Amino acid sequence: MASIRELHKQLINKERSAVEITQEALERIQALEPKLHSFLSVTADIALQQAQNVDAKIAAGDEIGILAGIPIGIKDNMCTKGIRTTCASKMLENFVPPYESTVTQKLLDAGAVMVGKTNLDEFAMGGSTENSAFQGTANPWDLSRVPGGSSGGSAAAVAAEECQVAIGSDTGGSIRQPASFCGVVGMKPTYGLVSRYGLVAFASSLDQIGPFARSVEDAAILLQAIAGYDPKDSTSLKVEIPDYTLSLKPDLKPRGKLRIGIIKETFGDGLDSVVEQAVTKAIDQLQSLGAEVHIVSCPRFRSGVPSYYVIAPSEASANLARYDGVKYGFRAADADNLISMYTRTRSSGFGAEVKRRIMIGTYALSAGYYDAYYLKAQKVRTLIKQDFEAAFEQVDVLACPTAPTTAFKAGEKTTDPLSMYLVDLMTIPVNLAGLPGISVPCGFDSDGLPIGLQLIGKVLREDQLFQVAYAYEQSTDWHLRTPQMNT
Repeated sequence: MASIRELHKQLINKERSAVEITQEALERIQALEPKLHSFLSVTADIALQQAQNVDAKIAAGDEIGILAGIPIGIKDNMCTKGIRTTCASKMLENFVPPYESTVTQKLLDAGAVMVGKTNLDEFAMGGSTENSAFQGTANPWDLSRVPGGSSGGSAAAVAAEECQVAIGSDTGGSIRQPASFCGVVGMKPTYGLVSRYGLVAFASSLDQIGPFARSVEDAAILLQAIAGYDPKDSTSLKVEIPDYTLSLKPDLKPRGKLRIGIIKETFGDGLDSVVEQAVTKAIDQLQSLGAEVHIVSCPRFRSGVPSYYVIAPSEASANLARYDGVKYGFRAADADNLISMYTRTRSSGFGAEVKRRIMIGTYALSAGYYDAYYLKAQKVRTLIKQDFEAAFEQVDVLACPTAPTTAFKAGEKTTDPLSMYLVDLMTIPVNLAGLPGISVPCGFDSDGLPIGLQLIGKVLREDQLFQVAYAYEQSTDWHLRTPQMNT
């Protein structure tokens, strides 16, 4: 499939029209969705109208941006004005937002063509996209396996070429982990770089929106379009956004100038040997491209999971209190009184995993337990952040596996929540520290399932991450391989 830059060139040279490109994407979605289930809604009419608008601009001789006419999928936890936004929950099954999220507005302004809203774990809580209230998404490389989560629909759609790029959200690895499982590029930006206005909140101090793509360059182009200060988001950073594509060079010269640190705590117990071999080989490749490689320690790295599963559910408990059957969304019928209506609405409107996290969070925040759990978890979060800061005094970029295993079978972990939570072992600390991270394909296991290399950067050094990721990508052919799906 052509890159964004190639499609843009074809459009401005009038070799292809935006409508043709969009129709191809919609036809592929129609052919694959019966077995893939990447999308919760397909916005064909809207997409074709957006494409026609782009073609009209080209015909009038107007200049178009690089994303104009490019088919894109949007994770269904971002508000789209006049278009159903469900968060894959019965609670919001019929919710139509009266406003547009900042990210989707930026994409509309750039001329991107939204082909649909992608599936996710309910309220972005999960690591397999099996917690959706409506459907489970399959992994394009093996339909019996999960695509990862919670942004599994976006990752699968990009891997299966149903859209050129997609948008996801990452709270504890929800972009990078499915990117690894589906063999695509996924970037979690620095916290505050991309506006969260219009993103339905899960854990507000951790959530961050980012891009999925089949190449590092496409991911860089998409992040460029959605990053930037937004006064509607109180956590938005007022910083200048560089041109990320200027960092994309095929090597890391001058030799030895860029230092990469291997986080030793990410290797050993719990890491699949095939994943370890692929990631080690990828780091060797980076060294051959000119990087200086060091072993570094982040002693509290593995404390990220227990810390996260106190902090994130606590924030979720507060954020999801608004879904009470009164203000908007689902309301249980036949309630005798107000308390009964609250109880029945939340009991039947939320799925099992969401209810589990609400209960954990409410317990951790309750009187008598706040100091023992939530406050202690926040202290551990500070220590994890300090470990990263110490590591970055020695190196420029950190490297480790994105996930401890390749994609697992659907249903394999649904009855074992703790096993599911450990899937995000490698990604969670990055969110706790508010750092940027990117996953790039670095190999396959014996079953033909993709493996991801995770690169972690300093605050606001997405340019450096793109530089390293691009150099690695261009020296291998992993990103050129695509799942063979019969249409």
